[in-house]
Amino acid sequence: MATFFWPVRVYYEDTDASRVVYHAAYVKYFERARTEWLRALGFSQHELHDALGVVFTVANIDVDFLRPARLDDELRVAVAVEQVRGASLTFRQELFRNGEGGTPLARAHVRVGCVDAASFRPRPLPKAFINQIDKLPGGGPA
Repeated sequence: MATFFWPVRVYYEDTDASRVVYHAAYVKYFERARTEWLRALGFSQHELHDALGVVFTVANIDVDFLRPARLDDELRVAVAVEQVRGASLTFRQELFRNGEGGTPLARAHVRVGCVDAASFRPRPLPKAFINQIDKLPGGGPA
């Protein structure tokens, strides 16, 4: 499966009192990486909204927390599309500590729906968007 990677560093604000990443911060890391994946495709959130009239909304997220990330760790977040449907995408995402090989710290499956920016009703993925997915690492399904 082709994979897009985005770097992230753990800051104090991401951790709990034990200096371990708080569970909600993982969701933020996954979100940021998907946003940067989108930007690498050539689409900003503003462009999707203003020019194409759509936004993406998380419909489901399933996260497995495998090993702790800690204060000041340098991490990388992997993004890969597992499934493209008419009005949704399913991503497989993993979080790794740099320099530790292929053992993930956390793993997520995320389904996002494409909705009309005004009505928030499901809407098919724009053709301009679909045409770009396979052109980027982490693009289309393996």
